[in-house]
Amino acid sequence: MKSLTVSIIGVFFLLGLSQANAVESLSTVELSTHCSHYKKTPGSKDAIFCVRYIQGFIDGAVATDERVVSNLSGERAREETFSERATRTRLGNLKRYGSTYYADFCLGEVSLREVVSNIVNNLENKKAKEVLARDAVFKILRKYYPCKKSK
Repeated sequence: MKSLTVSIIGVFFLLGLSQANAVESLSTVELSTHCSHYKKTPGSKDAIFCVRYIQGFIDGAVATDERVVSNLSGERAREETFSERATRTRLGNLKRYGSTYYADFCLGEVSLREVVSNIVNNLENKKAKEVLARDAVFKILRKYYPCKKSK
C-alpha cells in the first residue's frame, strides 16, 4: 500500500513537471493589457513587464544576428565556394546598419523608451490582426525602424 501511494504521488509530480516545463507564447492581447499601464503607471508591474518583454525581444534579435555572423565567419576557415565568398563579402553590412540588420529592423541610437512608446501606441491596432505578441512587436519594429538598404 505504501509503495502504491508513493507511486501515485510520483506520477502526479511528473505530470506537474511536464506542464511546468512547457513554454507558452504570449498573445498580443495579453501584451497589450500589460502595456496599457505603461503611460499612466510606468513603475507598475504590468508596465515593467511590458518594457522587459520588448527589451528581451530586441536582445534576442541582437544575439541571434550576432550569432549568425559569428557562425558564418567561423566557416571561412575552410576553402569557400563562390556563393560562400559572396555571402562573406556582404557581411560588412552588419557593421554599417547595426546588429539587428538581418532581423530586418535597425535601431541605431534610438532609446528604449522611444521604441517602447512606439510599440505601446501601436499594439491596440495589432490586437485583432496578430495572434502572437512576438509577431506584433516584430512588425511594429520593422515598420518604424527599417534598415536603409544600400544600392
